Amino acid sequence: MRYDGDMRMTANFFRLVLPLLALVSCRHVEKPKIEDVRKAVAPMGQRLVVSVAEQMMVTFDRDQPKRMYSVSTSKFGTGDKPRSYKTPLGQLQVVEIVGQGLPAGAKLKARQPTGEIVPVDAPGRDPIVTRILRLQGMERRNAWTMARAIYIHGTPEESKLKTPASYGCVRMSSADIISLCRWVKVGARVDIVPGKLPAPNTLPP
Repeated sequence: MRYDGDMRMTANFFRLVLPLLALVSCRHVEKPKIEDVRKAVAPMGQRLVVSVAEQMMVTFDRDQPKRMYSVSTSKFGTGDKPRSYKTPLGQLQVVEIVGQGLPAGAKLKARQPTGEIVPVDAPGRDPIVTRILRLQGMERRNAWTMARAIYIHGTPEESKLKTPASYGCVRMSSADIISLCRWVKVGARVDIVPGKLPAPNTLPP
C-alpha cells in the first residue's frame, strides 16, 4: 500500500511539473512586460507632462489638469545618447523620490544631502538641490534615462527657468518641486514632449 501511494505521488508530481517544463523550453514563461509593471505600480491617474517647446510642466490627475510649473530642459536639445547631456523624450516613470523633508536649497550629491544650503541664483553655483524625482525610461528611445541619471530636480538657477539650461535633467524651482513632491507618488507617469503642452483630450496614450 505504501508503494502504491509513493507511485501515485510521483505520477502526480510529473503531471504537474512536465507542462511547466514544456512552457519554459518553448519560452512561454517571459519577464513581465514594461507595460504590465507600470500598470501594477502606477498611482491611479497621476501624470506629469513636460513641454520642451514651452519649458513648462503640467500635472494631471485622472486626465484633468491640476497645476502648471516652469521648468528648464537641456541646453543641448533632446535625445538619449549616453554623455550627450540631452533631455530624453517619450514616456518615463517616477521610480524614487529623494529629499523629502529637506529644506529648500539643500544640496544633494549622489542623491544624498551634503548639509549645505545653496541660495537661489548663487553666483557660479549649479548643484542639484531640494528634491529629486528619479526617472526610468519606459520606451526604447529613452532606455538610457536611469543610467544617465536623468532627474526632475530642484535648481538654484531659478532665473534660468523657462529657458533650456540644464545638462539633460528637468529643473524646477525649489518651491515648485517641494509642492510637486507633496502630491506625486512613485509610479507616476511622466511624458516629455517636444512640442507644446497637449490638451487633456490629446494626451499621449
